[in-house]
Amino acid sequence: MNPTVNTSWDAGLVALSFAFAVAGSFVALTAAGRLRGRRGELAWSNVLTVGIALGGVGVWSMHFIGMLALRMDVGSSYSMLETFTSLLVAVGATAGSVVLAARRPDSLARLLLAGFLLGMSVVLMHYLGMFGLKIYGFIAWDMGLVGLSMLIAVVAATAALWLAFNIATLPRRIAASVVMGVAVCAMHYTGMGAAEFVCTTTERTAIPQGTGYVAVFSLPMLVIATTVMLTLMLSLDQFYQALRQNTLRARRAQV
Repeated sequence: MNPTVNTSWDAGLVALSFAFAVAGSFVALTAAGRLRGRRGELAWSNVLTVGIALGGVGVWSMHFIGMLALRMDVGSSYSMLETFTSLLVAVGATAGSVVLAARRPDSLARLLLAGFLLGMSVVLMHYLGMFGLKIYGFIAWDMGLVGLSMLIAVVAATAALWLAFNIATLPRRIAASVVMGVAVCAMHYTGMGAAEFVCTTTERTAIPQGTGYVAVFSLPMLVIATTVMLTLMLSLDQFYQALRQNTLRARRAQV
């Protein structure tokens, strides 16, 4: 029996992963434009929004929807410990990197450092999420492609931070969101291309069991429902902030 796992991709879920990457990037870029208050102080609610939108929706949800697009001829499940730890890593690192860049957005050195840290946190999130995928077997890695995925993540993260502090108009923000969606997906699917799955059991359809394990077919609705809820809540918050700012401007104009 050939131990190599046969894989294929669900094109619909691949497209959905890209849509979530773009949506998360758009909300994050919108919130990034409101990181500073009128007196120059950081708006921590928008820092958190950037972290959740870009790290949680644009990266984490995109990753797991992309993982769900992977079809394998072996049983598989996910460990919720690694799955949700990777979510916390993505959100926390995104928010922290944005704060680092936001304190001196005109500093190239600070931007490059923040971009590197953000990119490597995306790498950590991706491969931690991959470690959470359980099969009766193991993954053999192409280290060249792993290195390429790291490079893509750092470049994409640096570009995201630059865009966050240099994009003002709605058309440019939409274009930047599409660019970010492409970059995040490129990192993910390059990382997936680095993985060769090897089965070590004759019972190829057996689903790994363990504490906190969830069968792969039970995860899609959990990820999608969580992401849709987060995106809706963050979008409503940004809409409310924009409405409030427009109201304040109108009042000042009348004075």
